[in-house]
Amino acid sequence: MPSAIGSDEWDLPRLKASIGFEDDFQYLASDDQDTEFFDVKFYPYAESTHDPVFAAVSKKHVVIYRLSNKVNPPYELVQLFRDDDKEALNCSCTWTKDPETEVPYLCVAGRDAKIKVYDVVQGKLVKVLVGHGGEINDLATCPTNFLLVASASEDTTVRIWSLDPAHSKQPCVCLLAGEGHSSGLLTVAFHNSGRYVLSAGHDNVICLWTLPDLPPKSNGKNPAKPIVIHYPHFFTSEVHSGIVDCVAFFGDLVLSRACHEDIIVLWRIEGFSSHDPPPEISEAPTTSDTERLTRSAFAPATASACPPQYTRLLEFWTPNCGHQFYLRFKLFHDKDKHPVLAFGNAKAMIFFWDLARLGSYHDFISEVRNPTRDKSQPINRPGWLAPIQHRHKGDTVSKLKDAASDRESVTSGRTGSVEVETHLDPNTNYSQETLESWELKYDMTRVDEPIRAHSQSNITVKDFVGRQVAWSAGGEWCVVVGSKNLAIILQRWNKKDRVDDKEKRSSSKDR
Repeated sequence: MPSAIGSDEWDLPRLKASIGFEDDFQYLASDDQDTEFFDVKFYPYAESTHDPVFAAVSKKHVVIYRLSNKVNPPYELVQLFRDDDKEALNCSCTWTKDPETEVPYLCVAGRDAKIKVYDVVQGKLVKVLVGHGGEINDLATCPTNFLLVASASEDTTVRIWSLDPAHSKQPCVCLLAGEGHSSGLLTVAFHNSGRYVLSAGHDNVICLWTLPDLPPKSNGKNPAKPIVIHYPHFFTSEVHSGIVDCVAFFGDLVLSRACHEDIIVLWRIEGFSSHDPPPEISEAPTTSDTERLTRSAFAPATASACPPQYTRLLEFWTPNCGHQFYLRFKLFHDKDKHPVLAFGNAKAMIFFWDLARLGSYHDFISEVRNPTRDKSQPINRPGWLAPIQHRHKGDTVSKLKDAASDRESVTSGRTGSVEVETHLDPNTNYSQETLESWELKYDMTRVDEPIRAHSQSNITVKDFVGRQVAWSAGGEWCVVVGSKNLAIILQRWNKKDRVDDKEKRSSSKDR
C-alpha cells in the first residue's frame, strides 16, 4: 500500500450536497410505488481538467449531472432521459463511447432484459442489445476496451457484448454460462487487465471466468457465433452464506459482500496472478465432484493434498443492512493515491475506509511497541489517530464545547477525525481505551473482528438506503444514490473545507 504523499491524501469525503429527483410514481404501475436510484457511474474517459460528470438510473429515468466547485449547489443537470417502454424498470448502467466519434454513450438495462445504448450528447437511443432471457441486474465496461460491455442477468448468465461495428451482426461475442451459476445474477466486474470477469448472485456463488480471444470480424452473411464458456476457472460458495450482490477486484484480490452478513470481505484466490498467462479453457475444473464447495484451476485440489484454494484476509463492518440486498460498495483505486472503500447501508449511513491507513497504523504501532526504541525521542503520530480524552464531569464549559462539536459533526455529516497533520508525541503512554479504539479501526491482525469505518457520514433523511456508490476518476468526488430518488454528493480535498476545519480546530484550542 502507498505511503503518504502529503497530508491531504489522508482526507476522506464529507457531505457536500444532495439531489432529490422527481418521483417516478406517475410512470409506474399502481402496484409498484417504490422510487429509487439503483445505479450511479461517473464518466471515466474525460480529461482530468474537466469537471466530472455522472449518470444515475432510476426505474424510469436516467439523469446526467456535472459537478463543480464553481457553482452553488455544486451540481448542474445536463441531460435527462425517460424510458417509456411499459416493461422497462431499469436498475443498472455503464459508460462507453461511440466507436468512431468517441461521443459519450451510456448503456442502461433492467427488467425488460434489453441493453439500451444512449447518445448522451444528443439525448437519443442509438442501439438496443437483445439476447438475455431474464432481467439484467448489472453492467460493466471492460477497462482495456471500451467497446466491450458485460451484463449479468437473472437467466444465470453473463454476456459479453461488442459495440465494434465489426460485430454489428452478432454483438454478443461471448456467453459465460453452463456450470457456473444455478440462480439469477446480481453483479459482474472486470479485472483491470480486461481478461478476467467476476460474477455472483442469488446462489451465494462467486465465479471467476477467463475471457477468450474475441471471435473474428464477421465475414459475409454468417457472423461468428458467440463463444460459450461452460466452466469458470474458479467457483466458490464458501465465502458467503447469503445472496452475493456486489463483487470487485482489488488488484488480484477480491472484495465481495452478501445479504444479512453486515460485512465486506477481502479475500485472495490462491495461485491466481494476472501476471501469469491466462489459463486455457480446458483447464477449468468441471463439476465431476458435485459436493466440492470450491473449485479452482489455480490451486487444484487432489486426492493426496488439498491446499487452500482461497484465503479470507480482512472484513469491513457494515452494520444496519438488515434484510436488504442490492447494496453495492465501490473501491477507489488509483496507483498514485490511497485506495478508499465506500459503502452506504440501509439506515442512512455512509462508511469510508482508507486502506493505506491500515499499513500506516501497523508501522506506527510497531514503532510504539518497539522495545529498543529511544523513548526520550518523540514519535510521529498520524493526525487521524486521535487519543481518547475525557472531560471532567463538572466541567460545564467543556460539556457545552462537546455539544457544539457534536452539532457541527451532524451538520457536516462527518464523524471521526478530520485532522490529517502528523503530530509529535513525546509521551506514548496511550490509554487502553485509546489503543482498543484504534485496533477496531486499523488492526489487520484481529481476524475475529471486522474493521470499523474510518469515517462515517450520517444522512438526515430517515432510513435512506444506499444502493450504489461511484467515485470520480480523480477520487475527489463520491456520489451515493438510493431510496427516495436521492443522490448524496460528497467531496474531499476542497481547499475551503480544509480552511474551515483548521479554523474550527484553532477556535476550539483558543476557548
